[in-house]
Amino acid sequence: MPSFDVVSEVDRQEVRNAVDQASREVATRFDFKDSGSAIDLRDDGMTLRSSTEDRIRALRQVVEEKFVRRKLSLKALDWGKVEEAAGATVRQEVAIKAGIGSDAARDLNKRIKGLGLKSVQSATQGESIRVTSKKRDDLQAVMTALREADLDYPLQFTNRRD
Repeated sequence: MPSFDVVSEVDRQEVRNAVDQASREVATRFDFKDSGSAIDLRDDGMTLRSSTEDRIRALRQVVEEKFVRRKLSLKALDWGKVEEAAGATVRQEVAIKAGIGSDAARDLNKRIKGLGLKSVQSATQGESIRVTSKKRDDLQAVMTALREADLDYPLQFTNRRD
């Protein structure tokens, strides 16, 4: 029976490459000179540091530009509030969202069932959702509907089987 998995993943290597490119650009751009701007990457996110809120906004724009250029979804970034930091500087925490949580899985299952395709079944399997159907056309309709849905997280379709 044809099937596919719906997942929400972020390629960590591409994220690292995008942050490295952004860091290099910040180091060479004149408007960031002597502003103390930096991007620190962690496993679960990153921290932007700079001297003023304007420089943080510019730093955010550079990061978003590099993400788009590397074909990473901006929906994977969860921007925190700009906070005051030590030494008259500011920082902004950015979480990188990956995986489909239980609430999001429930919402996706409800959306799939709401399409009214009779032979389509969906089941949550950990961090992914397995969608099966007798007809490949129904699976493609589900993919199209999920792509068009305005969700807060990126979706990918993997593990297609016939």
